[in-house]
Parts: sequence; structure tokens; C-alpha cells
Amino acid sequence: MQADTQRLLDHVARFAGRRVLVIGDVILDEYLYGQAERMSREAPIPVLEFTHRELIPGGAANPAANIARLGGKPVQVGVTGADAFADMLKRALHRRGIKPDGLVADPDRPTTTKTRIMAQMGLRFPQQVARLDHIDRKPISGAIEEAVTREIGIHSPEKDALIVSDYLTGLLTSTVVEATRQTGRAVGALLTADAQGELDKYAGFDLVKCNAAEASAYIRRDLTSDAAFAEAGAEIVMRLDLRGGMLITRGSGGLTLVESNGAVAHLHAPHIEEVYDTVGAGDTALAVMTLGLLVGATYPEAAALANFAAGIVVGKVGNYAPTRDELDAAIREWNR
Repeated sequence: MQADTQRLLDHVARFAGRRVLVIGDVILDEYLYGQAERMSREAPIPVLEFTHRELIPGGAANPAANIARLGGKPVQVGVTGADAFADMLKRALHRRGIKPDGLVADPDRPTTTKTRIMAQMGLRFPQQVARLDHIDRKPISGAIEEAVTREIGIHSPEKDALIVSDYLTGLLTSTVVEATRQTGRAVGALLTADAQGELDKYAGFDLVKCNAAEASAYIRRDLTSDAAFAEAGAEIVMRLDLRGGMLITRGSGGLTLVESNGAVAHLHAPHIEEVYDTVGAGDTALAVMTLGLLVGATYPEAAALANFAAGIVVGKVGNYAPTRDELDAAIREWNR
């Protein structure tokens, strides 16, 4: 499928100002960088001399970051701990133009934080040598559930879309998802979700996204061809009674989109000279496809925009949110 280049560029130009509520498992991604100077005498590992630290909103905050970078107006709903990492996350959200107004503090759990140790060794990009996660995966308690659903109700009015980003760390209970579904329908907002394999929770949404492995696990058979992905997508659309369609990301195999009307589109992955990191590409795809649908793109056009944006991300290290200029350039280059 080849979308019209000018139409895609026109859609991107209209992303600015779109109001989106992003609901999901927020994560603080901490990157500690050091210069590799020598090998340790204590263990077969490099000794790094600290150079700098980066704090980046991750998890469900990454779709919000993508929306903000492209001119949208995201508000974040999620759960943090009552700790210093929560304060760091809020400041990181503010710096990226994301309102953290819907965050709920739970003193009984830590702010989910993923700390990566990055070694600079003369290569183009630093190499990750270790990761330490502070995380509690148990479902949120009833009181926190009530607080989250209350925040969804407060922040949903006048939103164009509600995005759910499920990182399986306990926020998106059936109660929270049901509140999102009902509230979204009540305010007439587009409902989209990255299910991370928990597909049944998102029945009745407009658009649901998962990756190839998750789709295969859900329908319990291998997917090895375009026809197999099309059949799987159609089955998922039917099971979940999706109002718009199903997006299956396939890594180097591109994307498969199956609409609720039965239409199917397979999009090849853009030709990338060097793939450095696939982290965050799925978040970007969902955020950009949601924005595309909000500005009047067809489902195949919105999927094409998502495909190009994800192609930009895999050429970067860590969570990365493309700019409008980068997305415009990718459309012109890869849509020829």
C-alpha cells in the first residue's frame, strides 16, 4: 500500500493541539553513563567512570512524550510511589510538555524505575551493560483504583482520545479499563490501546495494538505469512468487537492492519540503514496512529504514519520521540 505523500504530510501538520489522555503504567527510565577506562580486577567487567545521567519518562509516559513532541496536548494518568523517583518523573514529564495532573501516589509501592548502566566505549552509541528495575507488579489496591478512576473522570472531558498503555505492572485492572471504556464512550473520545498481550481487556475499543508474538500467543498458532497475520487480525477484531481495527506490529516485517470492515493492509518496514534499539517503537506507533485518526486520516493512512515514525525510533537508542520535521522527512524519503 502506498499512501499519498502530500496527504500524509497534511495530516501531520494537523497534529498540533490534539488533546489526549494517556492512561497506563508510567515508568522512569534512568540512564547512568560512564566512560569505560579499564577492566575490573574484581570481576570480568569494565570499570566505568561516571559522566552523566539522563531521566526519561518511559512506559505509558512514552506515548505521551510522542504526542507532545508532535504538537499534541497530553495529560498523564497513572500511579507512582510516594518517593523521590516520583518527583523526578513529574519533572521529566513537565520538561516534555506532558501534564502529570492525573498521577496518583501510592505509598505502598515504589515508582517503577528502570536504571540502565551505559558504557561509552568509542562506538557511535553507548552500550548497555546492566539494568536494575525497581518494580511492584501486584494489582493496585481498591483505594488506589478508586483514585485512578476518579482521575480518568476528571480529565476525560474535552479530550479527543483516550490512549491506554499497558505495561503489566498492576495499574490496568478490569475496573480501571472498564472506567476508561465507559468514560471514553460518554465523552465521544477515540479509544486506543497497546494491550501487551492482555487483549481481552480491551474489547469494544476503537483500535488495539499488539506485536506478532502477542497475537500468535492469543490465537494459539504460529504466524508466518501475510495471509496468516490477516487471518489472525480478523479473528481478534471479531473476538474483541473492535469498532475500528487491529494493528499488529511485526518488527522487520512491518505492520498488518485489519479493519472492522474486513479491509486488510500490510505495510513493509521502512528501509533502515542501522537498527540500534527497538525500545519504544510500539509506543510511537500507537501514539502516531491515534493522532492520525484524530485528524481524519483513514486507518491505512494512520498506519503508514505509525510505520514511518517507528522507523525513526529504531535508529535511536532508548525511548525517542520523533519531531514533526523528522516525520515529514521520513514520509518524503520512505514513501517514494
